[in-house]
Amino acid sequence: MATGTEPLVCPSCAETYSLDERFCARCKMPLVYAGARIQAPITQTHERARKIKPQYAEGDLVRVAGGRNQAEAEFIQGMLLEEGVPSMLRRTAGFDVPDFLAAGPRDVLVPESAFATAREVLLEGEIVSAEPPARPVAPGRLLAGLLAALVIGALVVWVLSQIVG
Repeated sequence: MATGTEPLVCPSCAETYSLDERFCARCKMPLVYAGARIQAPITQTHERARKIKPQYAEGDLVRVAGGRNQAEAEFIQGMLLEEGVPSMLRRTAGFDVPDFLAAGPRDVLVPESAFATAREVLLEGEIVSAEPPARPVAPGRLLAGLLAALVIGALVVWVLSQIVG
């Protein structure tokens, strides 16, 4: 048990004070006796890690959303972290912007075990739409479509030249 002769300590920053002080000058926290158990100051990284729910940290990373720039992607990350969902940012493939710039789109990735929860959070925040994202057209199908359009266009020109000529 702490006695009245031990110095006082701030529980937040671990700064020591004399017995006549009651609050920390730096962080305004009430002081406790030095004999009491004091935790080391919590870093920002440690604080973020404490919010993550372990059941959401399993599996491969999958894309759940995208931001138009670094700030928007970090906002989405913050929303997910408030629900205990860990996430990671990755520069969207195909954009020629140097890594040290905040410009350019970013993918927000979450572990597979957290995908459903992350999608729910982002739907509530109206960040993503309810319909699944459109699949990109395969290059072979695109080429076949262009060739078919070219053949039809050539046939129309040939028929018109036969009618007029």
